[in-house]
Amino acid sequence: MRTSTRKKTPPGNSVTVQRAVAGAPPAAWLRRSALATGLRSPVTLRVVGSLESRYLNGKYRKKARPTNVLSFPYGAGSGDVVLCHPVIRQEAEQQGKPLRAHYAHLVVHGVLHLRGYDHVTKAQAERMERREIAVLRRLGIGDPYR
Repeated sequence: MRTSTRKKTPPGNSVTVQRAVAGAPPAAWLRRSALATGLRSPVTLRVVGSLESRYLNGKYRKKARPTNVLSFPYGAGSGDVVLCHPVIRQEAEQQGKPLRAHYAHLVVHGVLHLRGYDHVTKAQAERMERREIAVLRRLGIGDPYR
């Protein structure tokens, strides 16, 4: 009889990965990045192209351009995080960052929004950035703000 060495994720903190476009890091990496936040609720990570991101950003934020990450909270820390691959890839190249590291940062950022973090005020932004840095450190990724 074979036994599995994979850790089972508790049902309350499942991470579903959907891909509407190719090119993002493996689903396991995206899940690991989300779970590193201490996730306690179901979350869907959706990797999209520029058209879908532009549509969602226009509809929900009234901005007529694609954006790197959007969060749609449903309460109790659950929700959807939409990641725009072309924007993330371009930002990673421009900033000289590995694509996986930039994705991890934006997954963490998006999930923290679902958990109630924000960056409207300077104090909120500093609190959120400290949390992001701590989570990314656990993933072996340096401070994304340096």
